[in-house]
Amino acid sequence: MKRPFFIAFWAGLALSAMLSSTMAEAGERQRLGYGRIFNNDLLGDGHDRWRTGNIASSRVWGPSWQGRLPQGFGQMLEFRFNGEIIAPENLSNPAPGDRPYVGALSFGLHTHFERGGIDYAMGADLVVTGSQTGLDDFHDFLHDVLGGRDFVPQVRDTQLSNAIRPSAVIEAGRDYDLGAVRLRPFAEARLGVEDLIRVGADITFGGVGEGELLVRDPVTGQRYRTIYEPHAGYSFVIGGDVAYVGDSDYLPSRSGVNVTEDRTRLRAGLHWEGRNGTAIYYGVTWLSEEFDAQREGQFVGSLRLRLRF
Repeated sequence: MKRPFFIAFWAGLALSAMLSSTMAEAGERQRLGYGRIFNNDLLGDGHDRWRTGNIASSRVWGPSWQGRLPQGFGQMLEFRFNGEIIAPENLSNPAPGDRPYVGALSFGLHTHFERGGIDYAMGADLVVTGSQTGLDDFHDFLHDVLGGRDFVPQVRDTQLSNAIRPSAVIEAGRDYDLGAVRLRPFAEARLGVEDLIRVGADITFGGVGEGELLVRDPVTGQRYRTIYEPHAGYSFVIGGDVAYVGDSDYLPSRSGVNVTEDRTRLRAGLHWEGRNGTAIYYGVTWLSEEFDAQREGQFVGSLRLRLRF
């Protein structure tokens, strides 16, 4: 079975199962929350390169939230959007062997449930790539307005081609309450635009985020709040993970770029929530090299704001 058909088959199967559950239980489901996170290397190391920026958002529906996930597959649904720009290090003069430009928009349906003390998140996405997304024009416009390197035609001409690519992901994790500290080890597998397996952990100091649903950003691994429980105060988070990468559509062989098989992410962040519900999150993530010619890793900053007046 060829890889694209294999991915589409399993992604379609997962979507069909969740949609069937949605139709059967629509009367029991309500909107539970919304979350988003903005990531950009200008908030990190200050450069505009490689994994330069993305925004992820999630809208969650399910039965009444009781501080934990339901046990039924498909009872809780998350509609997920991610927009991402990946770029060579220098848009005006890309070096030979640097990665191609990528504009990607993904739209997905995911479910969250708990079995045997393990939290599962799984689902499928359709990832739209290429100039059809308009992200290269948007990126160029931002540089014109805010300042930045001009795009040379070579960057646009060699960007990842127009396509719609199915993708699937499953994550399993478990929270361990250690008093003032919560430990969450996890494992993840992705198949589609990138084929990889990943293991890691996050440690949280403080009460903000406890009893909530947090969703993991695909680029940085930072977890953002989607279902809120009021808790004025702070939480400090540190985490990291390692991955084995089998293949990546973002680094196609025709580009002459060789995928680095191992990846590491190290992250930290701070949640703050005020008494009126205003909440802020800032985090920073170090991403290791993703292809052989990448000369160093990079730091990406993450920002999440929820304002209440």
